[in-house]
Amino acid sequence: MTVDQISSSAEGRPAPAATSTGRRAPAADRPRISMTARRHRAFYMFTSPWIIGFLLLTITPMVYALWLSFTTFDGISPNWRYVGLGNYRELLNDPVTWDALGRAGLFAVTSVPLSIIAGLGLAVLVNRPIKARGLFRTLLYVPAVVPPVGAGLAFKLLFDQNSGAANGALTFFGIDAVGWLADPYARYVLLMTVLWGAGNVMIISLAGLQDVPRELHEAARIDGASAWRTFRSITVPLLSPVLLFQTVTGMIASVQTIMPLLLAPLGDTSGITTVPQSNYLYMMHVFAQYFALGRYGYASALLWVLFVLILVVTGLIFKFTSGAVFYNVDPEAKK
Repeated sequence: MTVDQISSSAEGRPAPAATSTGRRAPAADRPRISMTARRHRAFYMFTSPWIIGFLLLTITPMVYALWLSFTTFDGISPNWRYVGLGNYRELLNDPVTWDALGRAGLFAVTSVPLSIIAGLGLAVLVNRPIKARGLFRTLLYVPAVVPPVGAGLAFKLLFDQNSGAANGALTFFGIDAVGWLADPYARYVLLMTVLWGAGNVMIISLAGLQDVPRELHEAARIDGASAWRTFRSITVPLLSPVLLFQTVTGMIASVQTIMPLLLAPLGDTSGITTVPQSNYLYMMHVFAQYFALGRYGYASALLWVLFVLILVVTGLIFKFTSGAVFYNVDPEAKK
């Protein structure tokens, strides 16, 4: 060791780095990594698995589907050709596509408010100080974690016209059996499946309810406000960000539902023609084009149109609800 290294070690200071000539470079000449650079490095290190997965499993399939939407590719034959905007012009003139899109929109407008109201009502009930409250919360949330395939098959068996428990109960009271899985009742069974899984909405609403300050409720009670007035004037405005989140995510999930395939009666190998007309939603039309007809290009065009419509509807929701959503912290104040 040199004299500088020995003196530095004795004083508790790190020895300077060695240069190419064997001597230590002054500390001021060595490059230092700032705290900001270290944070950036750590950020990208921890988020790299998600970034790689997002690029490979989301962006790449989307770009591939966009390319397919300009072709007549069927997934098997090499004799495909580029048609430009031909698939998009066809879907604009396809009445089946517009009917399926209209049913999907009607289903979203009906199911999203019902699921939010049901979930919020359950959250209000289990938020009260009652015995075995944790048990009730668990039991109400369990249906939300059941896989969609299992839930669809369960409802299919429950509402089967010949051996289902629903018709068994009707027969017990002397009422004729009903074809639940056919028109016009199939749409109501589909809504029941949505309400059956309202536990997910309940958990999110419950978290929002527990974030409402109790002082506001106590002040309203002292002023003589009724429970309904307190709920309408205090609880709902403070829950508006949660309700907005549930509206947007519920809308996106509802227009992409493919549950009618599981609720359709058996007997056809294609699994398409047996779907009730009222449950032939947009995603069922996409499924038919992909797997029943092998029109990959046209089905990809349908998916991209749906993607653009979801973006537009989401933007409109944010625009028209901007004045009705109350934030504890102003989003503009952080900018």
